[in-house]
Amino acid sequence: MSRKECTMKLPSGYGSISKLSGNRRRPYVVRKSKEGGGFTILGYTASREEGLELLAQYNANPWDIDRAKLTLGGLFDLWKEKKSGKLGTSNRYTLFAAYRYCVPLADKPYAQIRAYEMQECIDTCGKGPGTEAGIKCLWGHLDRFALELDIITRQYSDLLTSAPRQETGRTPFTTEEIKTLWAHLSEPWVDTVLIFIYSGWRISELLALTPADVDLQAGTMKGGTKTKAGKNRIVPIHSRIRPMVERRMAEGGPRLICSKGKPISDQQYRRFWAALMDTLHMKHTPHECRHTFETRLDSAGANRKCIDLMMGHVSKDVGNRVYNHKTLEELKTAIELLTI
Repeated sequence: MSRKECTMKLPSGYGSISKLSGNRRRPYVVRKSKEGGGFTILGYTASREEGLELLAQYNANPWDIDRAKLTLGGLFDLWKEKKSGKLGTSNRYTLFAAYRYCVPLADKPYAQIRAYEMQECIDTCGKGPGTEAGIKCLWGHLDRFALELDIITRQYSDLLTSAPRQETGRTPFTTEEIKTLWAHLSEPWVDTVLIFIYSGWRISELLALTPADVDLQAGTMKGGTKTKAGKNRIVPIHSRIRPMVERRMAEGGPRLICSKGKPISDQQYRRFWAALMDTLHMKHTPHECRHTFETRLDSAGANRKCIDLMMGHVSKDVGNRVYNHKTLEELKTAIELLTI
């Protein structure tokens, strides 16, 4: 962005952004003029671009908050409206679910909530490490938003702890098991297991794919959630699963994977999965398809950067995060190394 763009004057009455002196984490103050004189501070941001975004959000849908009285419940609702839309679907729902464990503090002014109260929500949730981590993450999001709105001056969420996630043993599908899947391709849902294994999608990602995300001419699928590197990533359609993808596309449903013409949830799919695993006498989780995809490509000598791109992992080589024609051809070459 040029210097001229950075200092461009904003329309009259729109608001203003000023940079404060000193070494601050959020040096830009965002103000909005009041009728009759004076101004209201909307918040503080780390960059001018974030300040412009805050002003745009406010002018599109002004909010009037009493910083001293704004409760946790009020802040959460405002955060949902203004900030949560930028998150991936899976991450967003995880944080929404985490809020239920913070509800005992819903009516308390956010500025009065301290670290020990936040920590108590984590310690008394009665759930596993994943839920505890979600609650801790939610407090972090709310603290950052509250800091931006000048409701708090210190992020107590930085002091929170949650139980470490248990290392879960992930067992990839064996060669014989994959051959068994091919031998039972006519069984309901077996095709989806093979699509998982030959594409590396997460369960939520595959179930979210729409026909528009599948380009049969280019031989690719586009989707992904959860992380910045994982969103809108391109995965080539392996030659062995292309007929299955084409059959699913021909069904004409709103998603690539449907049941009776309707989209299915993770929970519904897991029920189908459990029944299929029981029929085939296998013990695997859907995520182990993704693990199988990665380990088999790695064992086959696939380029690590290509594996990272297809799985939505952050590659250490920044230059390789950009999709170009050469990269796409490399991805297609890499994925075809899955030869079972």
